[in-house]
Amino acid sequence: MPFIIILGSAFCNNGCYNKVWGMYGLKSKRTSEIIGRILLVSLLLAILFSAYRLVKAPSEVPEGMEHIKVKSDYLLMLLQCTLGLVVMMLPTVIERRWQLGITNGIYVLYYVFLYCAVFLGEVLEFYYLVPHWDTILHFFSGAMLGALGFILVDILNRNEKVRVSLSPLFVAVFAFCFALAAGAVWEIYEFSGDALLGLNMQKCLTEHSIPLVGYEALRDTMKDIVVDALAAFGVSVMGYLSICKNREKVKDKEKISQFNLSDSDIAEQKA
Repeated sequence: MPFIIILGSAFCNNGCYNKVWGMYGLKSKRTSEIIGRILLVSLLLAILFSAYRLVKAPSEVPEGMEHIKVKSDYLLMLLQCTLGLVVMMLPTVIERRWQLGITNGIYVLYYVFLYCAVFLGEVLEFYYLVPHWDTILHFFSGAMLGALGFILVDILNRNEKVRVSLSPLFVAVFAFCFALAAGAVWEIYEFSGDALLGLNMQKCLTEHSIPLVGYEALRDTMKDIVVDALAAFGVSVMGYLSICKNREKVKDKEKISQFNLSDSDIAEQKA
């Protein structure tokens, strides 16, 4: 449901858009501010906690104590929370830099996603405790990125300096490829973190630091990419159908307008 709401920001007219946000209580600026503060405080506390535990934790798992977290675990937590704090500010920076009207509803969903992915997923270990938590988040992010692809094209279409007239199919393909490329960049980031810092971002180690081998070691990365692709494809199809429907409505209005003009011309000639 949330990615359908996001898609509405790209395709719905203002009246429909406002009704959708209002139904879910996401339109209020106060709501986005409260959720943003909760996220900010949670990430700051998690950063302080992980930094403290990074100093105190052992470098390797003590024999017979597989459940003990080591330095690399807290380094991953610190890195993810710090990155979460940085990307939390991105919508505000983008909005001010390019003067875009990012709605409170999109802020709310963005903050909720970060809270679920970073604080609940990494700090409270929902990735291990809740079945398919990672899959749910990747599906949500794939849908968000697909919708973002449509929004970027919409921004270009409304820019007076850029004259573009793209077919619905091209826009849908662009949105799909944009989401898939962003997902691939994220997997490269995870691989780099694991290779350079000895982390476990790609979940090649189990909860108890047991290394996975062969197919099981690749499963998490490939599953993430496939889920991203499925979500992006679903959003792209919905966006394609929505654009086609909107263009048909525009054509119908133009036909009605032309018909009314021709009637008025005939009336003037008779007069």
